[in-house]
Amino acid sequence: MVDDATAGTSRTTADRGDRTFPEAGTRAPAGGRAQLPGVQTDSIRIVEVSARDGLQIEPTIVPTETKVDMIGQLAAAGLRTIEATSFVSPKWVPQLADAAQVLARLEPVAQSGVDLPVLVPNQRGLDRALAAGAQSIAVFASATESFAQRNWNSDLAGVLAMASPVITEAKRRGLPVRGYLSMCWGDPWEGPTDPARVAELAAQLVRLGCDEVSLGDTIGVATAGVVVRLVRAVVTAGVEVDRIALHFHDTYGQALSNVQAGLGEQVRTFDASAGGLGGCPYAKSATGNLATEDLVWFCDGLGLRTGVDLDRLVRLSEQLAGVLGRPSPSAVVRALAGAG
Repeated sequence: MVDDATAGTSRTTADRGDRTFPEAGTRAPAGGRAQLPGVQTDSIRIVEVSARDGLQIEPTIVPTETKVDMIGQLAAAGLRTIEATSFVSPKWVPQLADAAQVLARLEPVAQSGVDLPVLVPNQRGLDRALAAGAQSIAVFASATESFAQRNWNSDLAGVLAMASPVITEAKRRGLPVRGYLSMCWGDPWEGPTDPARVAELAAQLVRLGCDEVSLGDTIGVATAGVVVRLVRAVVTAGVEVDRIALHFHDTYGQALSNVQAGLGEQVRTFDASAGGLGGCPYAKSATGNLATEDLVWFCDGLGLRTGVDLDRLVRLSEQLAGVLGRPSPSAVVRALAGAG
C-alpha cells in the first residue's frame, strides 16, 4: 500500500519557505520566527490520531498490513507520537479488532523511539493492551452526561470510575497515560458545554494520574473565543498548560483558527489526523479531524517546527484516499496532490 521512501518526485525544496505554488509559479512566504501575538514557542508537538481515531468509523475493514505500513510511514514522515489502535470490544468497533496484531508488528517503530499510545476503555481493555506489549496508554471520558450515556451507558461519575483503575494500574507499571475528554465545547443533545464542568473533569483526570489531557471538540463547534475561554478555565482549575492538548474537528472550517487561539494561550500539543480522516461513531454530526497536513502547512508559515516531512505525508494520504475510495478532505492534500 505504501510507497518506498524514495518513490515519487519531491514537489518542494528542503526549505518549506522556498515552496513553489502549483500553476501560479510564485513562492510561499518564507517561514520565520512565529509572528502571532502572544505565541512564545518555536515548535509544537503533534499527536497523530489517524490510525485509531481516523480509521475507527470506516465501514470498510482496512487490512492489518495496511495499518502497520501506514503507521510506519507516519513515523518515517517525522511524527513521533502516533496513536496506534484501541483495545475496545470488536463488537463496538470492528475496524480495530486486530489491535493486538497491529501492536505486535510495530515493535521496530517503537524501538526507533516513536511513542505508540493505545486507547483502552476499561480494565479488560487494559489487560489486553498490556498482554500485547503496550507501553503507552490513553483513557477517555465525556464532558457531557448525554454522550456518556450513549457511549458507555453510564453517567459521568461511572465513566470516571471505569477510567480510574486503568490509570492507577498503568502508572503503577510506569507507563505514561493520556486522558481524552469528548464534547468539550458542545454535543448534539445538550448544546454548548459548560466550561466549568470541562475544567473540573480535566482536573480530575490529572488528579487520577493522567500526564496529559486532550480536550476534544468532537463535533467541531468550537470557535477561537470559546477555545481561549476553556483553556483558561482548565488552567484556573489547576491543570498546567503543558499538560493540555487540543483536539479539533473541522466541521465548520474553524480548526486552524482554533489552533491559533490555543497557541496564544501557550498550548503546545495538538492532535491531528493524516488526510483529515476521522469522526466519532457515536456522534453522527462529527466530521473529520483537523488534517495533519493542514496543521503542518499552517505551522510552517509561522516558522514553528513540527519535524514533519509534508511531502511524504501528502503521498501517504493520497494512497490512503485510494484505499478508502474517496478524496481526502484535507485542503493541503488536495492542493499538493494536484500539483504533481
